[in-house]
Amino acid sequence: MPEVRLNLISREWVIIAKERAKRPDEFIKKTSKPVLPEHEQGCPFCFGNEGLTPPETHRFPDKGDWLIRVFPNKFYALAHYGVMTKDYRGMKRCVSGVGQHEVLVETPKHNAILCNLDLSHIKMILDSFKIILMQSYENPIIKHLIIFKNYGEEAGTSLIHPHSQIIGTPIIPMQIRDRLNAYLHFYEDAGKCLFCKTLEDEIKDKERIIVSTKHFVAFIPYAALSPFHIWIFPKKHCATFAEIKENELKDLALILKKILTKIHLGLNDPSYNMVVRTLQPKDHCLEYFHWYISVIPRVSKAAGFELGSGMFINTTLPEDSAQFLSKVADGL
Repeated sequence: MPEVRLNLISREWVIIAKERAKRPDEFIKKTSKPVLPEHEQGCPFCFGNEGLTPPETHRFPDKGDWLIRVFPNKFYALAHYGVMTKDYRGMKRCVSGVGQHEVLVETPKHNAILCNLDLSHIKMILDSFKIILMQSYENPIIKHLIIFKNYGEEAGTSLIHPHSQIIGTPIIPMQIRDRLNAYLHFYEDAGKCLFCKTLEDEIKDKERIIVSTKHFVAFIPYAALSPFHIWIFPKKHCATFAEIKENELKDLALILKKILTKIHLGLNDPSYNMVVRTLQPKDHCLEYFHWYISVIPRVSKAAGFELGSGMFINTTLPEDSAQFLSKVADGL
């Protein structure tokens, strides 16, 4: 019989469709991607084509040839210039579309894949996330920052060259606001952070954990919204990625490389979305929120039921998905 599980963190119900459940290996991508060159002449993100992008805001390292570049998105969702204004008339609510929208080019190589980069390079990418996060909130217009990566066509990417994006919004998104209120209520009722309690339960259950390192745990949650939906939680409670320490960055680079390698090899290089869910640096002492990373392979699609109900249907057992990925050799 199917189960209807509640994801307390995302605050969404999910149907675990046991009668329709597929074996994890049935989600392996059947087609391969074309072989790409190391340099693409017309790609604005490739080494030597720096003049095709807006001026840089960051470069890593800051001297010599770059490994990572950051600059405003040419086709921005929110403008990096202008004045913040509000227009509230009757039932209409509008604020000016100012904020931040930057592209972080992860490597000079057009054909590189994040999971194949050296650990030191992945750590540098994570370090750049931290630097940008801290500097972005110095702008009083920015109320919430989203750091994310779209990999592959099914995940919404428009340019193949490896890159992430950073968007700073002039408002706190309603989803974030509603979830924070729920996390606060849980903390007041239970006397403990919902994320810490979730992590305790997952470590105790063991059956959904994929990888555990000194500072992090990667697992598929009990009520995963989609097949192979992965969370990477820090073991230490902290509300903001801005507080991550040097040794923790190294460990995060390791577990992220392990997870992305397992997805790449185990599911034949599927598209995926990755999101760093974090609050502002000033919120570092908040007791009821715990920053984390979501990695969502796009091996299934939402349809009419999901859109009409707000519920999800997961056609594989989270426990089976975790066991499958845990057995994929990551070479580390």
